[in-house]
Amino acid sequence: MEFTLSPKTQEYAGRLKEFMASEILPAESVYFSQREELISQGMAHQVPPVMEELKAKAKSQGLWNLFLPNSHHPAHGLSVTDYATLAETTGWSPEIAPEVFNCSAPDTGNMEVLEMFGNPDQQRQWLEPLLEGAIRSGFAMTEPDVASSDARNIRTSIERDGDTYVINGRKWWTTGAMDPRCKILIVMGRTNPEADQYHQQSMVLVPMETPGVKIERNLSIFGYQDQHGHAEISFTDVQVPTSNLIGEEGAGFAIAQARLGPGRVHHCMRAIGMAERALGLMIDRAQSRTAFGKELSQQGVIQQWIAESRISLEQSRLLVLKCAWMIDTYGAKAARKEIAAIKVAIPRMAEEVIDRAIQVHGGAGVSQDTVLPFLYAGVRALRIVDGPDEVHIRDIARMELKARSTNN
Repeated sequence: MEFTLSPKTQEYAGRLKEFMASEILPAESVYFSQREELISQGMAHQVPPVMEELKAKAKSQGLWNLFLPNSHHPAHGLSVTDYATLAETTGWSPEIAPEVFNCSAPDTGNMEVLEMFGNPDQQRQWLEPLLEGAIRSGFAMTEPDVASSDARNIRTSIERDGDTYVINGRKWWTTGAMDPRCKILIVMGRTNPEADQYHQQSMVLVPMETPGVKIERNLSIFGYQDQHGHAEISFTDVQVPTSNLIGEEGAGFAIAQARLGPGRVHHCMRAIGMAERALGLMIDRAQSRTAFGKELSQQGVIQQWIAESRISLEQSRLLVLKCAWMIDTYGAKAARKEIAAIKVAIPRMAEEVIDRAIQVHGGAGVSQDTVLPFLYAGVRALRIVDGPDEVHIRDIARMELKARSTNN
């Protein structure tokens, strides 16, 4: 395995870090101030104006759609391993940076699905405006009434009636659906209930404006209202043409698995960026505060936290880079164990590092005066997003047991 950045990636990494330092980090206070004003006016999900200004600047500098190594943007052509380094950089400002570079979930995963499985008409109608950042999208899979960590439980029905699919069901945690720019949903539901358990589900494209699509409420995360929102949505006799099917009937489970591999690398590397920022804040705080006659940075327990955080960060980064390299070299299917491992290890690591930083900051660490509570809420939720830790741990154990049995 060779993790030395290619010349192209080194160039992008340098430009990205410069943009983060000169444009995004200074704009954070503006962004949150504008959000507070919009929330006070009852418009919690409207887009702060500074976001579109930053997007225009990033786009003009070619820092756009870096995650997608496809024919639409051959000038990038970055591998999963290449992009991992860039994703870590954007994790320093997770609320702003990913969207500024058009690399935010769920749009990234939806674009990958449309790129891999969408037909030319679907790509023209939905992929192109997503690549341009002109619209946003949602991914409606999780349901409130079943244990959606097992995707086979999903009960939303997608029934064929001639040239039409009729959709009935209820989804939640549909990230992005509260955003006024969200125009399209990828909905996963049952089209083939009599098929085997891995071929009952399909994915269809459902425009937000379709009759019968109703946003029931927004879901907060530890009290935070994200600008793009996390919606609970009901689908009542929603009708879309059968041409809105993505891929083939019964392929929904396989498409979902293909969608999640590189996406988990993105999530985990951003979490590493969040942890790096927290460690930096921890060190700055420890060097600027005095207690019991000496700087906090000279207290043994603080030094231990700093050292252990650095060790954990380096271990975590290497694990994710190995996973990204395996996806690039052998494909996502061959990297299943590594994908599951990073999804468990990295959020846990980031949660621990951020928690230490909060403790070093004292009262300030749990207040709006620092970014730490927001970072903590994000990584704690990540232990549930894309499947809870326990599901991935079970999968790793099964693969280990199977490999042992085969070798014996």
